[in-house]
Amino acid sequence: MEYRRLGRLGHESSVLIYGAAALGDVDQATADASIQQALDAGINHLDVAASYGDAELRLGPWMPRIRDRVFLATKTGDRDREGAWASINRSLERLQTDRVDLLQLHAVGDLDELGTVLGNGGAIEAAVRAKDEGLVGDIGITDHGDQAGPTHLEALRRFPFATVLTPLNPVLWRDPAFRDAYRALADEVHRQDAALMTIKTASRRNWPDGADQTHSTWYEPLTEAERIRAAVSWVLAHDEITGLATAGDVRLLGAIVDAERDRLDPADAEALLSRDPEYSSPFLHMTI
Repeated sequence: MEYRRLGRLGHESSVLIYGAAALGDVDQATADASIQQALDAGINHLDVAASYGDAELRLGPWMPRIRDRVFLATKTGDRDREGAWASINRSLERLQTDRVDLLQLHAVGDLDELGTVLGNGGAIEAAVRAKDEGLVGDIGITDHGDQAGPTHLEALRRFPFATVLTPLNPVLWRDPAFRDAYRALADEVHRQDAALMTIKTASRRNWPDGADQTHSTWYEPLTEAERIRAAVSWVLAHDEITGLATAGDVRLLGAIVDAERDRLDPADAEALLSRDPEYSSPFLHMTI
């Protein structure tokens, strides 16, 4: 497993970040097997959220054993100070810990939402209080929409977020507007020595209307090992990325771990994925 510095936080994080959304709707035994698989692979960065079903509850029993071995991040989707403060404390209780390393403002998708969370009485006030009181190590921001790039760039201009979690994959990169916004964001992240993490590596497309949704991801994921290898290889070839979040289905973790260990040349990876006529942005028809 490769490790990269998590910006000015200084943590040497595994380039695969355990996407605990995969634990939102599984039993404890399934969760235990997946968490152990991640740890055995060398993953030392766990990413969860208050809104991920039972995921925090599934991670909680592990914390007394592994808390000093992992970087633990969670998220609040509440937009106001009081709601976010309650969310942060509820997450700590569910995670069976007195502190997380990173608290992220979750799914801030446009400038209006950004104004709300950073405004008077907004969620940022609860996050700053939690940091001041030692409940969280630092504060980040996330989104998974097509406006993430410009929204996150403006977020960094308004507040010194330590981390950004933003979408990136080969099919999104083909869009010149997305690519330009991402590059501007990456430049500002570098200037501030923040950490840039990414999501949607394993996304193939939106679920087609009427399709049998075979996985717990809100998008249809890549499932063939060679395509997963291509997507992971392409994203990790971006050295500005500190890590990618693994997909939100426990059954995909093994292929993603294998892909990190045996990477393709990024040009070959892009060529392989371009042969899939259904490969497309998951943001064409947002379902969440």
